[in-house]
Amino acid sequence: MNPVPQRRGRRRRSPWLAGLATLAVVSAVAPSAAAVSGTNTAHDDSRAPAACAGSDTPDFGPNVRIFDPSMSPESIQAQLDADFNAQKDTQTDQFAEDRVAQLFKPGSYQSTVNVGYYTSVAGLGLNPGDVTINGDVTVDAFNESDQGNATQNFWRSAENLAINPSSGTNRWAVSQAAPFRRIDVHGGLALHPASYGWASGGYIADTRVEGQTESGSQQQWYTRDSSYGSWSGAVWNMVFSGVSGAPATSFPTPPVTTLDTTPVSRDVPYLYVDAEGKYQVFKPDLRTGATGPSWASGSTPGTSVPMSQFYVAKPGDTAETINNALSQGCNLFFTPGVYHLDQTIQVSNPDTVVLGIGYPTLILANGVTAMQVADVDGVRLKGLLFDAGTTNSPTLLTVGEEGSSAEHAANPTTVQDVFFRVGGSIAGKATTSMVVNSNNTILDHIWAWRGDHGNAGTVGWTVNTGDTGVIVNGDDVLATGLFVEHYQKYQVIWNGQRGKTIFFQNEMPYDVPDQPSWMNPNGVNGYAAYQVGPDVTAHEAWGLGSYNYFNVNPSVNSYHAFEVPDTPDVRFHSLLTVSLNEQGSITHVINDTGATTPPGTQPSNVVTYP
Repeated sequence: MNPVPQRRGRRRRSPWLAGLATLAVVSAVAPSAAAVSGTNTAHDDSRAPAACAGSDTPDFGPNVRIFDPSMSPESIQAQLDADFNAQKDTQTDQFAEDRVAQLFKPGSYQSTVNVGYYTSVAGLGLNPGDVTINGDVTVDAFNESDQGNATQNFWRSAENLAINPSSGTNRWAVSQAAPFRRIDVHGGLALHPASYGWASGGYIADTRVEGQTESGSQQQWYTRDSSYGSWSGAVWNMVFSGVSGAPATSFPTPPVTTLDTTPVSRDVPYLYVDAEGKYQVFKPDLRTGATGPSWASGSTPGTSVPMSQFYVAKPGDTAETINNALSQGCNLFFTPGVYHLDQTIQVSNPDTVVLGIGYPTLILANGVTAMQVADVDGVRLKGLLFDAGTTNSPTLLTVGEEGSSAEHAANPTTVQDVFFRVGGSIAGKATTSMVVNSNNTILDHIWAWRGDHGNAGTVGWTVNTGDTGVIVNGDDVLATGLFVEHYQKYQVIWNGQRGKTIFFQNEMPYDVPDQPSWMNPNGVNGYAAYQVGPDVTAHEAWGLGSYNYFNVNPSVNSYHAFEVPDTPDVRFHSLLTVSLNEQGSITHVINDTGATTPPGTQPSNVVTYP
């Protein structure tokens, strides 16, 4: 099933299967004593600063639904359906401002959870098995505006629960910015729409699927630290690291790349409710050479932080208020909504957690940088959408100051499920979306996107301007699941030593008006999607795809997709380029190696370089 894709900028649709199974009504709403008594629940000893508000049962605001097993299945389903109907449509809701988190306290539920735009679905147990959905947690392409195509199924998530699928197989047909984390699927998993229409995802981590995972029409996919009963399907670029049950490397026939372990990983921080009904955030430990889910042999190792040590931000909070809380030692919890910032949020203390649920969206004013993280140990950013403002910002997120040199291998900063948007919602502008200066940073599931479609007047070559998605200056930085699309110069620039990338997905800018407007200063046509700096002596990457779709001017060409120094310790594995619908071309895959993109939306592959 190799589809000939119409890319995002087109509209799509398709039907979705959903059903219900029997509900085992559970009266208790807390994890079992065994689940909360292990060493993984050790609390941080520090006292909560006054600025953090001090409650372990905070008010999460109007955009957070908290479901309890004592509630009637009908009332829960009514709320789930209302949320989905309000945020499901590709045409009207993709760039709307509604945000919602649907949180399930420990127990069992008979529910059909259709997941719409800007919606986070999560269990509030300490481990995935503490919350069971007897039904489905579904993303499909069944709206009339989808036309059976899932390539615009962005900005939604599922996390930290178990699913007993009503039909034996759960469907999660998504594209970018739609993580599926810490899920225990008691059955199969389908990653394509029921229509087998196109999809351009996606990301799974810390998950177990007992049955078969079928990728179907998915063009590319990355899975980290998980377990599959089996895997079926491959279109262009399927990548696995630390996944039991994954197929062996066979790139390019079929296009599968598998690493036995993930070099370094750390699962995301997440909210849970303890046996006393108090809320805490769990911080999983760092793993090295990881394989399989962190919870496969019991509870995930780590520590817990009570919510009294968090400032709970709500729409309307100012950057000044948030910075005051951070400066006094608080962690930061963003509830769903849109936040307008006129100052940079400063994350200066080590081990600070900045956790968002329900796709909190940070919109900039006055050309400021949205967030600056100091060069300190152990900062964890998770679940944020940075939206460029209409006045150009130099960056949206900066990790570490320029020239940062401290080593953080034992306790790195992690940036996870963090997404960037330049245009689409508003006519945003940002020179670079993310700059990473700190050594040892882990980038785990990033989508940096210069909009190729959106609300009227928000996209265009001179409208939503952005040079580069990600610049990495720090040494020993690891990216697991890096998606960067449509920027106007290099999509990624990697200047740090000993960097590693496991899975990269890219589309070059669609809207190049003509070749003279897109010429590299070194004299070649266009800009590579991924440039390793000329002074780098060691870098390695696996499973990288770059696609072109120059629909404004199909005569446009990029000389190559990957530009790297020719040195033995700069090594690339499993690379490909594709010209989507033959709109323009890429002459070489990496440097001067690899054939020109062939006709018929077929890949040009390079197995290894040099």
